[in-house]
Formats: sequence, C-alpha cells, structure tokens
Amino acid sequence: MTVTYEVVEHDGGWAYRVKDVYSETFPSHGKARAAARNASQRQHLGGLSAAISYQDGESRWHTEMVGGNDRPETEVVDSSDPDGKPY
Repeated sequence: MTVTYEVVEHDGGWAYRVKDVYSETFPSHGKARAAARNASQRQHLGGLSAAISYQDGESRWHTEMVGGNDRPETEVVDSSDPDGKPY
C-alpha cells in the first residue's frame, strides 16, 4: 500500500491531503510541501506497537493496534506541478 500526500490549494492557502483528509492550512505552497514531505518521512520511522485512534471521512472514530515495524510506502504529489511527478 502507498500513502499519497497531495499538496493542494485549500481554505485560502495550501495544505496536503491524504485521501479526503486535509492537513492544517499553510500560508505558502512551500510550507505545505515541506510539511507533506515531513509527514511522509515520519511514516517510515519504526517504533513500538501502539493503539491509534483516527476519524474517517464520515466522522466516525476508529481504534486499532498498529505494529511498530509495519510501515507503508509513501509519496508526495504536488497538484501545482505540471508533470504531477511524486517527490
């Protein structure tokens, strides 16, 4: 599975989104891209197994256990890049 962080215009600024979930809004394109890269890189860090809670696109909360060594592949895609190539 690949998690895609897409840099997009959002709420009068820039953000990144994963599927239909948006990050906070950043005042510049560069800051949003840097935040997306940072979040993408953190996905690769191993750690301890832990319970996580998250809210889905329909506002339902879920809790699940995740393994500390089960890390997804990630990519950052910039909607303003005419080539649309991952970074």
